[in-house]
Amino acid sequence: MAGLKRTARASPDGGPAAVADVARRAAVLVQAGVAPRVVWRYLADTDASAAAVLADLERGVPEAVAIAARGESWREFAVAWAVASAVGAALAEALRSFAHGLRDAAEALDDVTVALADPAATARLMLWLPVVGLLMGIALGFDTLGILFTDPRGLVCLAGGLALVVAARAWTAKLIRRARPGPGLPGIDAELFAIALSGGVSIDAAAVQVGRARAAIGAERGESETVIPAEVQDVLKLSRAAGVPAVELLRAESASARHRARVEGRLRASKLGTRLLLPLGVCTLPSFLLLSVAPLVLSILGTTALPAL
Repeated sequence: MAGLKRTARASPDGGPAAVADVARRAAVLVQAGVAPRVVWRYLADTDASAAAVLADLERGVPEAVAIAARGESWREFAVAWAVASAVGAALAEALRSFAHGLRDAAEALDDVTVALADPAATARLMLWLPVVGLLMGIALGFDTLGILFTDPRGLVCLAGGLALVVAARAWTAKLIRRARPGPGLPGIDAELFAIALSGGVSIDAAAVQVGRARAAIGAERGESETVIPAEVQDVLKLSRAAGVPAVELLRAESASARHRARVEGRLRASKLGTRLLLPLGVCTLPSFLLLSVAPLVLSILGTTALPAL
């Protein structure tokens, strides 16, 4: 409709799911005959990150660098785009395959996030137990604050309780952090080599192109242009031994890596609920006793008159 202004939609956090949507739309546009550089003009109408890429391109920023500047998943997208363009691979097919991998990675991350939500929320709620107990004592009319801040015994309870609260928070946060998925996209190396080899280049040339693409965007693993990751080497060795195309084997390995990451994430989430009992029993409950129960008992003892002899 004429005069209707379209608003760019921001890609939430630039995560795998958002980048997968952009990659899938780009694949459709490229397959329809739109020039790769022009693709970003169309994508910019509906995605804020794509609009930022277009703005960088119009300022003369190299394409891979402009794409990579948007975030972690965008960096892998930039490498895939650069590799496919360098080796002459079918860009639409490469982007579609890459988008499928990103979508799998996003679903795996969502599964792990949902699995972690309940134990993490329960742990954070239990950390407020000492505060709740202290407030209950005050609500019941006992001078628990006076005991904690003026009585020597209360000061000892206060110091010990606060130290245990800090320890419980740090311990709980560490356990939750270790249960979350690590950085990077599972199976991305195999996917990138599959894109490179689909252009008909040799294995050594594929390694060089992937390395150069990473180095061009300043990726951490771009310091060497000929390093082939161990999992990719195993697949290539199998391809040579069996005499089968390496591209499909590499994409199967990439899918397997994403599946393993999903299963391992669920296992970590299931173990988290049990492991969170450690800071609860060692730190949170003792801090509750020190900050809530002990001042309450001391307050009661202080207000109870001794019987006359």
